[in-house]
Amino acid sequence: MASFRPKYITFDCYGTLTFFQMAEAARDLYGSRLDEPRMQEFIKNFAAYRLDEILGDWKPYADVIHNALERSCKRNGVAFSPEDAKMVYERVPTWGPHADVPAGLAKVAKEIPLVILSNAMNAQIMSNVEKLGAPFHAVYTAEQAQAYKPRFKAFEYMLDMLGCGPEDVLHCSSSFRYDLMSAHDLGIKNKVWVNRGHEPANPYYGYIEIPDISGLPGVVGL
Repeated sequence: MASFRPKYITFDCYGTLTFFQMAEAARDLYGSRLDEPRMQEFIKNFAAYRLDEILGDWKPYADVIHNALERSCKRNGVAFSPEDAKMVYERVPTWGPHADVPAGLAKVAKEIPLVILSNAMNAQIMSNVEKLGAPFHAVYTAEQAQAYKPRFKAFEYMLDMLGCGPEDVLHCSSSFRYDLMSAHDLGIKNKVWVNRGHEPANPYYGYIEIPDISGLPGVVGL
């Protein structure tokens, strides 16, 4: 893939570029009420319910967080408060990048336009993007697409807005379930998996693996 120079490099934002801190937020809320094994179970459940909540018709991300947190509390026998969900949602724009991101992105951005496709709200995402330290050609959200990844509709919206096909992009993500599986099924052959330890490797989906964004310039021969 080193000889491939895409028209665009497209990215997942939260988790891949931005340090995703839902687990930390859950710990702050419930760590005093749950021992460590139960806290780990809660965090796992919270992640699973967030995914379940976005697979249907689009709804505001505040509702996704509210519903997923409420369901996790019910499953784990913890009292739920709507204020807790509001706190988690309002933390999202404060999150900054993984340490490796600004320098890696800046090097690539000099040569190839960068694009974000994020399961985000319009009002939140730009605060996170501004912290990434590199210029972006475009930032597309689930709110704009009216669909969350891993739904194909989100990716199709991005490609339509860019006016290009799956063969023209290199898609970069730390998640198979949200990004790389759908990208594969939609014919995006050029993919990068940023192995941040979120999920196990799955070679079936065809990708270049890098440990962090510092490895991205080498993928495109920079």
